[in-house]
Amino acid sequence: MQLAPERLLPPEYSAYYLHGEDRDALFEAAEALLQAGGEDVIRLRVDVGELGRIDVESSSQGLFGQCCCHALVRNAESATPRQTEHLLKLATSMAPENRIIICAPDISTKKALHQRLQAEANVVSCTFPAPSPEVFRRWFTGLLDEAGIIISDEAVAMTVERLHGMRAAARRLTERLRLYDNGEGKELGQDVVGDLMGEHCPADLGEYCAAVARRSPCALSMLRRLSGQRVAEVQVLGWLSGRIQQLLMYRWYAAKEPRAAVKKASLFGDARKQVPEESRQWRGHELALAMWRICEAEALLKGASAEEKPVVLERLTLDLVQPGRLSRSAGE
Repeated sequence: MQLAPERLLPPEYSAYYLHGEDRDALFEAAEALLQAGGEDVIRLRVDVGELGRIDVESSSQGLFGQCCCHALVRNAESATPRQTEHLLKLATSMAPENRIIICAPDISTKKALHQRLQAEANVVSCTFPAPSPEVFRRWFTGLLDEAGIIISDEAVAMTVERLHGMRAAARRLTERLRLYDNGEGKELGQDVVGDLMGEHCPADLGEYCAAVARRSPCALSMLRRLSGQRVAEVQVLGWLSGRIQQLLMYRWYAAKEPRAAVKKASLFGDARKQVPEESRQWRGHELALAMWRICEAEALLKGASAEEKPVVLERLTLDLVQPGRLSRSAGE
């Protein structure tokens, strides 16, 4: 059974399979499904290698009878064949009072687990596709409306560009804006929002991203300065991803409608002049490789490697600014 994300709550079923590219939205929905229900519920958050805990808790007897168990499996996309069989058994045999939420962000549609869970009539499947800028903008402006915050159109565009798809970061920014506004209800401009978004030094972050976009060797020294100022690696990567995406979108529209490319690519502020000039330093396939490399670096920063995070960013920066390195890192 397939359900849209907005129809998952209130929960009516015992087994849910959440998959897709929008990780933040996926895990927000999974957490809401986990928490829904009474207080006298055993709630588990397990990795795919800890499925035995679900077997134990879902069949355990409490002092006054059997306890309800809600379990969230965080990384089903990495399941081995044996773990796949175990997951399928749990999903299809879960008692009505219990609940299992199977999360598999970015799972391959060719994987046996995906195909078999999709085919199970008793498992509710829900897809979370990568959000378009328009979808993320609507979600973010809705978040601002709920908090009673007013920001300028330029600030909205900047935030959507910087935090595209990063719901947790957008929620933290909204909370900072709420505290800053303190109930006054005044419109906040791009400068205020930029300062609150950049936890340490947004100006330096912007200069670093511009240096990478120009493919300037000085980007490496700028990155080291940011590291010395303790700017979070994920923040650096988020800003850099936004700049490369701007370049990619500008090149895409410039090939179709050169005169409207700046507007179509939703460029604003200094980017309106900088991005067209920076795009001359890149070939189209290099920008596609750059986005692939950034996604790879994101996975490494989130725990796919024991490598030091500053080293991951330094290697990424070198790959982006030195012609030829991107193709070699992609194995071309």
